Amino acid sequence: MLHAILRVLNNMSDNVVSIVILFFIFGAYSVICYEILAVFAHPGKSHVDVYLPITKALAEKGHNVIVISHYPVSSSMPNYQDIDLKDQSKQFVEAIDVEQIDPSSKLTRYMLTTFLEYLAQKACKDVMQSKNFQRFMKERHRYHFDLMIIEMFNTDCLMGLADIFNVPVIGLSSCTLMPWASDRFANPIHTGYIPNNLLPHSDRMNFLERVENTVVTTLHRFFYRYVMNANDENIARKYLGEEAANMDSAINRSSLLLVNTHFSLNLPRPFVPNVIEIGGVHVGEPKPLPQNLQKWINESTHGVIYMSLGSLLRGHTLPKDKREAIQKAFSRLPQRIIWKWENDTMEGQPKNAMLLKWAPQFDILSHPNVKAFISHGGLLGTIEGVHSGTPIVVIPQFGDQHTNAKAIQASGGGVILNYRDITEQTIYEALKTVLDETFQQQAKELSARYRDRPLSPLDTAIYWIEYVARHKGAPHMRTAAVDMPWYQYYLLDVIAFLIAAVSLPVLLICWLIRRSSRKSDKEVKIKRS
Repeated sequence: MLHAILRVLNNMSDNVVSIVILFFIFGAYSVICYEILAVFAHPGKSHVDVYLPITKALAEKGHNVIVISHYPVSSSMPNYQDIDLKDQSKQFVEAIDVEQIDPSSKLTRYMLTTFLEYLAQKACKDVMQSKNFQRFMKERHRYHFDLMIIEMFNTDCLMGLADIFNVPVIGLSSCTLMPWASDRFANPIHTGYIPNNLLPHSDRMNFLERVENTVVTTLHRFFYRYVMNANDENIARKYLGEEAANMDSAINRSSLLLVNTHFSLNLPRPFVPNVIEIGGVHVGEPKPLPQNLQKWINESTHGVIYMSLGSLLRGHTLPKDKREAIQKAFSRLPQRIIWKWENDTMEGQPKNAMLLKWAPQFDILSHPNVKAFISHGGLLGTIEGVHSGTPIVVIPQFGDQHTNAKAIQASGGGVILNYRDITEQTIYEALKTVLDETFQQQAKELSARYRDRPLSPLDTAIYWIEYVARHKGAPHMRTAAVDMPWYQYYLLDVIAFLIAAVSLPVLLICWLIRRSSRKSDKEVKIKRS
């Protein structure tokens, strides 16, 4: 747009007017362009898919963005600079075998936070030891940032950069909110109906589920506050110095949190004003499919079923009995199958199945002839299924996949099939359920609710990032609860006062009655004597 205006001005005969207009244009332009530091320590690829559209869009709008991450953009962009961390660390484990995970184990779920802590410390040390990052820190006096964007996932070791550069912080959550991310914004966590995102519960829990949810969520919050944050401080102190080691000070700079959820899918819950939902921010316009894939889908009279266990789980490592059960179920169906399969061949491959080592998932799901999606329940894939109106059969494995599965089931967009329950018949019945016309219509209605917004998720994210920058951290959005001691937040002092206010008069009355009774008894004894 700016270039177009300049071309018009070049054709203007009045040079004085041109100069005046140019002065105002460049004056306005300089006001709306911000210097932004974006920091993403976690090396998981799915997390990149959430933040990359945001950082690229900011650069395209003219803001100067420096991104510290393990995944630099593939080609250079104006206003966009990568601090590439790959020089030190290997990217997150590319894939794991299905057999390595026991989805039904409660111990696995309970120990996941410990695993996240291990990943956090490793990621932090990898970042700190990166030569590119160290070079950036040596040259830090060259930079004057307006704000910092950081992922709020499993570590705060780089939050201290906010103190170093003296900037407000915008958090980004690529998954449903971690309990500790809510805490720093005093965002309500009512464990009676807000499920912990590492537990397989919906918002309608029975008594024992509420007990488990309350205990696990409380332990997670304490573990993060007193163990994980302490480790973060030690790492920051060692590599960045004392000025970056006060986690409380850095966290207190948190101005806004953008979370990759939407109430129509991830279940309604309260948010304070500076927690904004941007669910589906990674979803763009579907691209044309490769010709052979387009032909395969178009020519299927009864539609197509797409199966993928995501980028982390390797589908070809399914145990033989599970794989054969799925194959037999597929063979009974008239639909064609697109199966993301990492090997060149598959023993017992169904005649109606096409195998793909890599698949353009969203583009496939967006095709109107794709009727069902078999998924592991990763949030990004779940969002893509909902966005495209494709019903989902979810086979959750670990992490937040169980929570996502419960959410899609409660929203009417899919069904859950537990891994341990996979048989030929259960797969067949689950697919017949979601292929039913009534269920297809439910999925379309959920998609309509999910997409019905005043702004796109990406435009929403950009608006609020610029809002925080315009208003110098937007402190007016910060609820007073952030600064309250915990006993005040939970009204323990008020409850104690009310208990005392009621109890003391009652105790006083009881004491007076007892004293009066003793006096009367004494007087009676005196009279008798």
